[in-house]
Amino acid sequence: MALELAPSPALAPLASERPRAFSGIQPSGIVHLGNDLGAVRNYVRLQYDYDAIYCIVDYHALTTTHDGTLLRERTREMAASLLALGLDPEHCTLFVQSDRPEHTELAWLLATVTPVSWLERTPTYKEKKLNQPDDVNHGLLTYPVLQAADIVIYKATVVPVGRDQAAHLELSREIVRAFNARYGPTFPEPQAVFTDAPVVLGTDGVRKMSKSIGNTIDIFGAPELIRKQVMSMVTDTKRILRTDPGRPAVCNVCQLHRHFGADYEEIWDGERTARTGCVDTKKLLAERIIAYYAPARERYLELISKPAMVDEVLAAGAARLKPLAEATLAEVHAKMGLR
Repeated sequence: MALELAPSPALAPLASERPRAFSGIQPSGIVHLGNDLGAVRNYVRLQYDYDAIYCIVDYHALTTTHDGTLLRERTREMAASLLALGLDPEHCTLFVQSDRPEHTELAWLLATVTPVSWLERTPTYKEKKLNQPDDVNHGLLTYPVLQAADIVIYKATVVPVGRDQAAHLELSREIVRAFNARYGPTFPEPQAVFTDAPVVLGTDGVRKMSKSIGNTIDIFGAPELIRKQVMSMVTDTKRILRTDPGRPAVCNVCQLHRHFGADYEEIWDGERTARTGCVDTKKLLAERIIAYYAPARERYLELISKPAMVDEVLAAGAARLKPLAEATLAEVHAKMGLR
């Protein structure tokens, strides 16, 4: 089937009466199962109910990725992945953060009202200091300020997040309150839209699925790769023998079946009664993942083979947002006394 994706660089300006939503995603390359279940599926749903803006945050990625060629490659792969999984440029705005440099200017302006103590207390900063002690760069500390700028430069009122991310959004709200208190009402306080996105455990069954850990299921990978990754998954560690009853509530494989068929309760019952074994359940999950993502995989491969098409979508998104970003900065300049 020929790929149809023909947004014009002259996309209509944002003028929706719907609530404006903003969300950013790291350019980590080709998406894995955790990305899709944890974020992208919600992005796709929300684009029809909100004036949705989705940003690939390459500025943020510079705090951990220091290879320019790799960053560009991962950014395009992420964009192609999002489009392949259902983001529609006619229903949302998809762009790359560095294509709208107004973000970083606003971040500097917001930094002047943000106490250092607020930034030092963030869980992410503390975690990064432990994980990359030889590269505790300034960007790691000021990451939340740029995050706030990303949201408020478009006067977004809602941010789709999982409940585990509520604290991060609250810091953005605090920064907004600090700015508004000093310079007068300027930015709306963004509200969380709590999604039903799950925390997807990796193949180790313990930690969140992540490329940095190496516990992912690569949904656009070849079928044999997906089978290998699924078959490596840790299941119910207390189920020793094939005849032992399983515990679907603690089995990561059983939990993932919830997303790939309405018969998951029947599958769980098979585990509880030892009618089926862990190997059986893994094999079934692997085949369902392969079948479910086959159309998106085909679409991704065609998109990534046509980088100009992907770049056009991203450029059109950035162009659509230019008037909004410039208007916000003009307002902020006037209130802060800048020429």
